[in-house]
Amino acid sequence: MKVLMVNKFLHPAGGAETYTFKVGEYLKRQGCQVEYFGMDHKENVVGNRWGLYGDPVDFHKKGIFANLVNPFKIVSSPDAREKVKRILEEFQPDIMHLNNFNYQLTPSILEGAEEYRKNKKEKLRIVYTAHDPQLVCPNHYLYQPGTGQVCESCLGGSYMPCIRSRCIHGSFARSCLGALEAWYWKRRKIYGGLDVIICPSEFVKGRLDTDPLLAPKTRVLPNFVRPVTGKKNGKGSYILYFGRYSREKGILTLLDACRELPDIPFVFAGGGPLEDRIQETENIKNAGFLKDRELDQMISGARFTVCPSECNENCPFSVMESIMNGTPVLGAIRGGVPELIRPGKTGWLFPSGDRENLKNMIRKIWDSREPEIFSESCAEVQFDTIEEYGKKLMEVYKGH
Repeated sequence: MKVLMVNKFLHPAGGAETYTFKVGEYLKRQGCQVEYFGMDHKENVVGNRWGLYGDPVDFHKKGIFANLVNPFKIVSSPDAREKVKRILEEFQPDIMHLNNFNYQLTPSILEGAEEYRKNKKEKLRIVYTAHDPQLVCPNHYLYQPGTGQVCESCLGGSYMPCIRSRCIHGSFARSCLGALEAWYWKRRKIYGGLDVIICPSEFVKGRLDTDPLLAPKTRVLPNFVRPVTGKKNGKGSYILYFGRYSREKGILTLLDACRELPDIPFVFAGGGPLEDRIQETENIKNAGFLKDRELDQMISGARFTVCPSECNENCPFSVMESIMNGTPVLGAIRGGVPELIRPGKTGWLFPSGDRENLKNMIRKIWDSREPEIFSESCAEVQFDTIEEYGKKLMEVYKGH
């Protein structure tokens, strides 16, 4: 089987890239031929044999030239359309597996795929993994960064709320572009070319299903998790948060709770724009960004972890990795988080954004024996490995 993996970044940048690389590695182990298409970048770790990549587009770049040129590249990219079509003609894959592509590669790549299908009359199955609800929400978070509120106003297909609330980076101009991009491609019914949409959570499936064009194509396939190397031992001497230090992740609410619990030690592992606020809090140790073994050791040494997200998470790896390491999770009732936690078994749930409730629950759990008891239940939970996930993915590829 030949598979073209598509993602706008071909270098490590987040969860979508980790997924893309791991799936690609699995497919190669199964004897598949795998090529990659994305933006050209000096740090790319995968690629294709023809050296065909989309032109670099930086949505965050400032300057007169960028402001004049990037708007057109963000909505539509003739360059990406032609290059992906050339790769399809050269490679002639059985599967084109899309991941994150909006705003950089743009849905123009689907136009290229449709032209290839029409001209070559080749069978090409297009699979898309929805790492977020981007197809129905221009800012992909279902969240208003300006107000810190969850928002689903664009789900009906009217994207004016995105503009009014400046949902994309708090910028009126960028929000206009995001709304224009969503409106343009919805009107073109471009996503009708997708054969199947893989949703890592029931939550994301439910949001995508609000679009009648997408609903028949969605199916739930929860994410895989890497094998853990940590081993739970002892009671745990701190509470851990690991992930991005940003408002939508609930960091400000968690920081308020931490400051009101000065006798409880917290460890934060990660990075992001609110790092300075973390450094200012005396009972928090900032461990920085940790990977694999170091991260597993930090997780397994915690009494419990906290996932305080205030945006609509999809299928957060942080919750899965914590449970796999035998450490229960206090998670916010938001997005796909409740789908991963069994209250009274592998963790607890609290109303997202409720500082007082979060503070009280942290105190109650810290003073109880529940974390040790729940650790035993965590050991009974199994999430798919890449091998188990890969077998299910192959069935999707075959149309089963």
